[in-house]
Amino acid sequence: MRNRISARIDKVMSIPNVKRFRLQHPETGQVATIMAVLPKGTDPDVYVADATKRFDWKGWQEAQQKQFKIRVGQQKQKKAK
Repeated sequence: MRNRISARIDKVMSIPNVKRFRLQHPETGQVATIMAVLPKGTDPDVYVADATKRFDWKGWQEAQQKQFKIRVGQQKQKKAK
């Protein structure tokens, strides 16, 4: 008989208690998502407010532009003589 390989994953390796938080830039309205594990008793609203202030919006915007770069046309290559 043939050995069948199952595509089912028995154990999922993930970090427990990870929460997703959406940050919004106060001036431009851009939205970024961060993932964090908060200690017990921590107020999520205070954490999100602090994370929004400390978030590197310029670096995030540059990464987004590189990731979704649109190519308009290809340049012709010159032959070397």
